[in-house]
Amino acid sequence: MYFVYSRLFNLNFEKIKEDMSTIKKNTNLIKEIFNKQTRVIPIVEILLLILLIVIPLFVGDFLTVIITRMLILGLLAISFELCWGYSGIMTFGQGLFFGMGGYAVALFANKADFVQLWGVIPIGIIIGMCASFLVAWLLLLGKRPPELIFIALGTLTFSYAAERLVAGWYWVGGGNGMSIYEYLRIGSFEVEPGLLFYYIAASILLLVYLASRFLVKSQFGLVLAGTRQNEKRLAFLGYKVQKFKALVFCFAGAIAGLGGGLYAHHEGFIGPGNMGIGISTMAVIYALFGGAGSLIGPIIGVLAIESISFTLSDIDVVRGYWATILGVILLVVVTFKQDGLLGFVVTQRERIGTFGIIKSTGQKSSENSQHLKNEKKDASS
Repeated sequence: MYFVYSRLFNLNFEKIKEDMSTIKKNTNLIKEIFNKQTRVIPIVEILLLILLIVIPLFVGDFLTVIITRMLILGLLAISFELCWGYSGIMTFGQGLFFGMGGYAVALFANKADFVQLWGVIPIGIIIGMCASFLVAWLLLLGKRPPELIFIALGTLTFSYAAERLVAGWYWVGGGNGMSIYEYLRIGSFEVEPGLLFYYIAASILLLVYLASRFLVKSQFGLVLAGTRQNEKRLAFLGYKVQKFKALVFCFAGAIAGLGGGLYAHHEGFIGPGNMGIGISTMAVIYALFGGAGSLIGPIIGVLAIESISFTLSDIDVVRGYWATILGVILLVVVTFKQDGLLGFVVTQRERIGTFGIIKSTGQKSSENSQHLKNEKKDASS
């Protein structure tokens, strides 16, 4: 039979077997190289950066405004990820700092006619940092380390109380919120929502991302990683764990406040709903959907969720119940893929990260055997 097929179809089965064996070896080699050496997150970062640079050139002004809003919400998502993904602080207070930054900027715009970009950025940062410091002082810097549920409920309470407060405070617009009637300015030049605002928001998001990346990769980030894994052990070693948590909480609050200031000017409005439980919960969903444990994951979560929401709400067939469909999608992803969307391409080891150089298995085993020999010598002596 082998002879007949080879004659009929002019096939060289030995050659085919050799080729298949070579392909298999090359495939295994590529997998091995990819698994051991290739880091996927930098590739995702570069691709996303290129996409954000060129996408306004291919879409209209309306979609550019929508994507700009997503980038600003990306600041909110990063602020939550720094607290939960890197420090183990489950907070529902990021919406509070986001809204306070927005209200502060709106008050300066309406009461003092101050809409300069060089002033809006520090106003949002300072207000967000001061508010987060106050919350951290009350919840994190007590005599005894607070429980996770205490921090979560505490920040949730602050967000709800602030939302109710501004909703009944008519000096800041009450339940109707505050509108900003003047555009953001750079000198005498007005920055309307559009292409220029998009690149300003993208540049700020990039700078915040790089600063946050530097923070979590530094020695400070190493302490945060240890806090997330085993807080009691770090405290036993002499680290002031709660102070480290308070510092990163204030840094995250400053980022959220910055995002709120930009959001208020971009949308021309800030209201109680922008600082309450709803937007705080959305920050959590962004991080979980995109992939907690990495800074790029929450940004992907924002882009994915907001894109799905915009697409579904624009389809006539599902317009009446698009929120239900979105909820089902979020539930399925979070339930069956706990690493989020980023987990489809990034391993858990790379997402969590390592500090220092990972040595080869052979080198590790030789060092371990030498360590055992030294221990035996010490025991015998």
